[in-house]
Amino acid sequence: MTIYTTRTRPRLALTLTAATILAAGNLYGAAAAHADGDPSEPPGTEPSASAPVQVDPKDPDLKLPEGATLAAPKVLDIKSVVEDKGGEERREDTNTDVTFALQAEVLFPKDSAKLSDQAKARLDAIAQEIQKQHATQVRVFGFTDNLGSHEHGVVLSKQRANAVQDVLSQELNDPNITFDVRGYAEDYPIADNSTEEGRRKNRRVEVTFPRTES
Repeated sequence: MTIYTTRTRPRLALTLTAATILAAGNLYGAAAAHADGDPSEPPGTEPSASAPVQVDPKDPDLKLPEGATLAAPKVLDIKSVVEDKGGEERREDTNTDVTFALQAEVLFPKDSAKLSDQAKARLDAIAQEIQKQHATQVRVFGFTDNLGSHEHGVVLSKQRANAVQDVLSQELNDPNITFDVRGYAEDYPIADNSTEEGRRKNRRVEVTFPRTES
């Protein structure tokens, strides 16, 4: 289950909190709660936390309806999302990671992997947050919409991810930081590709790194 908290502000808020909830007491037969429309996750980004508390289903103090059994315990990741007013930049905090998603239009000219003049200030802010979190592993993933061929999208999204990684690497200047850079083309959309508004959101570069501070 993923819970979204979305606020719209003229500028991107940079301090959020996230929490972990243990859901060990769900009963089989009850309707499973879920968030509709959750985007799929690129490989290597799935939550890995396990439930921290063991519950004995035979404990006499555990009051269950007759015939009921406990579902398997699991950790539900609370996700907090903040977008700037135009939706050009999006910050997502979970209990384990921070992800910045920047629309391609604010970083690159159309069908190009050359960073625009305004891109550096946005990437500088992300570099500062990476330093604040003392992150040593950073993922930079590029994505496109579903227009054009998949092959072209893979090349363009990887080139754009590489361009962002180059700037972050220069800004951070830290040999201890490892970058994972990939291009996924139109895979893993976060919006509907049937509209231009949705395609604009899907044309993006995401920068993800572990969270160490609240």
